[in-house]
Amino acid sequence: MNKSTSIGFFLIALIILGFSLFQSRMYNEQAMLQAQMDSLAAAQGTTSYLSDSTVMRDKAMELIREELLPSASIYQDSLLDAANAAAEEMVVLQNDKVELTFTTRGAKPYSARLKDYKTYEQTDLQVFNPGTCKYDITIYAGQVISTADFTFQVAEHTDSTVIMRLPFSQGGYIEQKYVLKEGEYAVQNLLSFVGMQGVIPRNVNSFDLDFSVVVPRMEKGYRNEAQYSKVNYRHEGEKPEKFGNGKSGSKRVDSRFSWVAFQQQFFSSIIRAPQEFASGNMDVSFFPESDESHNLMACDAQMRCDFKSAEKVEIPFEFYFGPNHYQTLKTYGQSYEKIITVGGWLVAWFTRYVIIPLFNFFHRFIGNYGLIILLMTIVIKIVVLPFTNKSYLSSAKMAAIKPEIEKLNAKYPKQEDALKKQQAQMELYKKAGISPMGGCLPTLLTFPILWAMFRFFPASIELRQQPFLWCQDLSAYDSIIDYGVRIPILGDHLSLFALLMAATMFFYSKMTMSSQTASNDPTAQSMQFMSVWMMPIMMFFICNNLSAALSYYYLLSNLFMMLQNWILRKFVVKPEAILAKVRAADSKPAKKSKWQQRLEEAQKMQQEMQRQQQKNQRR
Repeated sequence: MNKSTSIGFFLIALIILGFSLFQSRMYNEQAMLQAQMDSLAAAQGTTSYLSDSTVMRDKAMELIREELLPSASIYQDSLLDAANAAAEEMVVLQNDKVELTFTTRGAKPYSARLKDYKTYEQTDLQVFNPGTCKYDITIYAGQVISTADFTFQVAEHTDSTVIMRLPFSQGGYIEQKYVLKEGEYAVQNLLSFVGMQGVIPRNVNSFDLDFSVVVPRMEKGYRNEAQYSKVNYRHEGEKPEKFGNGKSGSKRVDSRFSWVAFQQQFFSSIIRAPQEFASGNMDVSFFPESDESHNLMACDAQMRCDFKSAEKVEIPFEFYFGPNHYQTLKTYGQSYEKIITVGGWLVAWFTRYVIIPLFNFFHRFIGNYGLIILLMTIVIKIVVLPFTNKSYLSSAKMAAIKPEIEKLNAKYPKQEDALKKQQAQMELYKKAGISPMGGCLPTLLTFPILWAMFRFFPASIELRQQPFLWCQDLSAYDSIIDYGVRIPILGDHLSLFALLMAATMFFYSKMTMSSQTASNDPTAQSMQFMSVWMMPIMMFFICNNLSAALSYYYLLSNLFMMLQNWILRKFVVKPEAILAKVRAADSKPAKKSKWQQRLEEAQKMQQEMQRQQQKNQRR
């Protein structure tokens, strides 16, 4: 063995020995770290495990340093270390509408209590759970910093304004200014970076903003409240987009947008950027109805914002913590009011320009909302009376000529004579002055009104906690019986308004169908069954869990239609006169319409085809 080989083996032995000693030392360090971590975990009531990876080791060291060595330097700036360790304070701004509490830890909202509203349990109404609001600015300033990690200093505090600052050693500071004016639910927020050009590199052109809240339950029924709760966001110049409505979900927005709203059924937390957000990620998670903390949903929006380095950079934001009241939201001029669900363009137009103004007009003189709904029903029915009158007249005349229709059924009992019977019925309708199709179109015109009411009442905050008769809250379901256990589809209660609404729908359908004679046609029998039985039952199950005001309106609407139909049949339509008119027309040759001529041609073609089939069968 030569000298070079001996030296090589010697070096290899030294390397192996050194590596073994290093491994042993590392093992001892990890064992010590694990013991310290277990001690911390036991003190905090959690379980911790130390990984062999470098990342986990660094995290463990950081946790130990924070817990055991609070004086150790975490940040490059000593003032940031001091701000990180400082205790938080609470600062309050309030006016006649809202009481806002801010925490100096992160210079963010801590709670938002509305003074004019209570929860269903009559406790203070907090738009979000106190202490759950996150308003965090993350930016690179020599190292990545998040404002949520620091306690700001209060630089100014008045009845309407609070200014909080986070100073840096080089003389600059980050400032959060909040202004709450009298009579407002909106809070003006100005984020400033002053003298930070030496701390924030010039190539930094953006920062991240994280805004999140946990919204508690505030209403009577969980399902109804969740169904009308969602996340909205709006691109400038466009209508808001939404997702949620009782279902957890997320949304990524890669283009610029102006605001995002976390909307509970009747209250919202909105953040707006006048200079717009560059992009964002939003998500909402709904808590189960059995949640012990009585939470409704957790909402989060992570936005990217533009930044341009300068001596003083000011970036304005606006918060809204308040009710989803249409007129109140509209005053801000940012299309906030469009978060209130009012249906498609036609239904939305009718709601915004007819229903809401009419509702507000009656509210100026009347305080009882049950009476307001009654008056609204009467006015709407009178306005659409010219359109529906033709339909009701047609129905009344059909009842008058019922004996003649029965004669036609007896004359044409066979299925192969269906075309002849139909032609004879059309001739009879013409003699009586009945337009079967003319009575359908006016009825279709009333559907947008019914749908508009379906959208309006559950979302109307004016009806919230307003009592009427046996109902304690017109915005929620009324319950005369509470089962204490949830029954599929039906729920855990019985709504009297929904039951009465279904009963009146049943009797109105019976009244309408009484003008029609019994038919052997399976299709006609199926339609009668759907109209008389299935529709009332389906509407009961739908409305049993919805707003009592909605069921009450449908109840009034059914009663009004029944009354209108009865008046027409009793005092306007004279069955004897109509029958006399029909019989008098029998002696005169009637001019056939184009539609009747087409029916006759179709009948002849059908008869010719039947004869041809019979010939082919004989062959």
